[in-house]
Amino acid sequence: MDLKERKDTSSLPGPPGSFSKSSPPPPEMDVLDMHNRKSSPDSILEAEKVDKKHGGWKAISFILANETLERLGTIGLLSNFMVYLTRVFHLEQVDASNVINIWSGFTNLTPLVGAFISDAYVGRFKTIAFASFATLFGLITLTLTASLPQLHPASCGNNNNPINCAGPTKLHMGILLLGLGFLSIGSGGIRPCSIPFGVDQFNQRTEEGVKGVASFFNWYYMTFTVVLLITQTVVVYIQDQVSWIIGFGVPTGLMACAVVAFFAGMKLYVCVKPEGSIFSGIAQVVVAARKKRKLKVPAEDDGSVTYYDPPVKASVLSKLHHCNQFRFLDKAAVIIDGDLTSDGVPANKWRLCSIQEVEEVKCLVRVVPVWSAGIIALAAMSQQGTFTVSQALKMDRHMGPKFEIPPGSLSVISLLTIGVFLPLYDRVFVPFFRRITGHKSGITLLQRIGTGIVFAILSMIVAGLVERVRRRRSIAAGDPTGMTPMSVFWLSPQLILMGLCEAFNIIGQIEFFNSQFPEHMRSIANALFSLSFAGSNYLSSFIVTIVHKFSGGRNRPDWLNKDLNAGKLDYFYYLIAVMGVFNLVYFWYCARGYRYKSGSPMGGFEEEDNKSFSDVEMSSKKQLK
Repeated sequence: MDLKERKDTSSLPGPPGSFSKSSPPPPEMDVLDMHNRKSSPDSILEAEKVDKKHGGWKAISFILANETLERLGTIGLLSNFMVYLTRVFHLEQVDASNVINIWSGFTNLTPLVGAFISDAYVGRFKTIAFASFATLFGLITLTLTASLPQLHPASCGNNNNPINCAGPTKLHMGILLLGLGFLSIGSGGIRPCSIPFGVDQFNQRTEEGVKGVASFFNWYYMTFTVVLLITQTVVVYIQDQVSWIIGFGVPTGLMACAVVAFFAGMKLYVCVKPEGSIFSGIAQVVVAARKKRKLKVPAEDDGSVTYYDPPVKASVLSKLHHCNQFRFLDKAAVIIDGDLTSDGVPANKWRLCSIQEVEEVKCLVRVVPVWSAGIIALAAMSQQGTFTVSQALKMDRHMGPKFEIPPGSLSVISLLTIGVFLPLYDRVFVPFFRRITGHKSGITLLQRIGTGIVFAILSMIVAGLVERVRRRRSIAAGDPTGMTPMSVFWLSPQLILMGLCEAFNIIGQIEFFNSQFPEHMRSIANALFSLSFAGSNYLSSFIVTIVHKFSGGRNRPDWLNKDLNAGKLDYFYYLIAVMGVFNLVYFWYCARGYRYKSGSPMGGFEEEDNKSFSDVEMSSKKQLK
């Protein structure tokens, strides 16, 4: 029977031992059933009035302007940061790499805090507003480290890669870390809230609203790609060839414009009030399940226990189906004596949770093993901004007799690979594999992520081979500065493979996390994605520190020696590749039995994606409708 044809039974008390339903909803809610909520006529008219005045594409234009300028500012300042730390602050490449990795890891942890504060206390608008000012202060601080001689070590002349120059003082590092700390606070508020805040501007219970959200995602990632191209070329060139002061000042000015643009549209925004953090709901399910751990729950619903299953909140867009996976969590929803008040609501939320809340936690538990498998692939990607830059500094970067490519701009090769490959993937590969697999996307999301892991392994193998050739030629040339008579475009193959890794792995992870959580849990999805980068940054820093400390000895330089020709950077790349192979096996084990999320939409229409699918990753051919 179609969901729209069902009669409402959610308010009827069930007999003992049946699958429980909640008490009747409040009078102001016109609920047809648990799976298909419709608002009353008055509320619909009221919503239409609000939609005409607030939200929509008028609001999105200001949000995208803020996002674009903010990313131009932060990415523009930090895209060449490895070169800044080695040339201006005179840090060795290992120390500079650790500063970037540790700071990036901390920055990618802060979105968890930002998501909690936003959802539980202040809302997305105030969180983004505060974070934007923090980001601006951070950029101003870092610009001052470049412009004021008192805030960075003294120059060593024209030598671009000094070895015996004076390093930074505690004051220099303190101001630098203060600026980076402000940027971390800013990222903690902006990253988890920017996409959900844009989504808030559309009414997702209408077909037009769903199409608007899809279009917003396209514009969001398109502007992100444009920002990367501009920062990796124009801004990096200014920093490298003109002036660090101007190169940092331009992003800072753009961030100031971003703040102005954000507040210029504040009268148009739809600001959803905070309803309590989803993290609290997760904790309640875990605590309630543990308190009832001695209860016996059958492997299949046989009517022997009664579950608490009320109508879902108005903010929830899909009702999750009760599944038999992770049955120990179902104990949190089992009703026992004293759990419900006379009004039919939980007496203690830390002892009784709804089936919907339990299924939301199951979504998180299912995703965590797959999420953990993506960390090593991202660790391979992080080398683009550290040791690949170190290689480029020792290679011929000329294009023509006068123009020299800034080392921080080489990652443009990966971006161009993504830009060229994605249309081919969408128009050629997807239809081809669709005919073979029967899956509407050609391959599943987990297969796409796994393919990206394979490309990450290949990229590290190729990077090791190229570095081996570069070191041999450099030693043969005998240049005392370590320069190699070898074009920097020899690094292109590893960067192209890394671009393919991003096209499969990164985009696959974004879509995977956003699709496998309920819509109102997208802040967790974005925070979890940032947490992947945090894990990869800390893993990279750990590997670099261990290799630097233990790979040398007995008058033998370590693999990551500041003199690339004396070290063995290729061995470091091979090490990451070997770790990637083990990680691929682990990912295959986690993915082979993964069950995709299933649920029923709560609006007045059904998306095609919800009509038919197979919920097990390694099942046979998917059915198309």
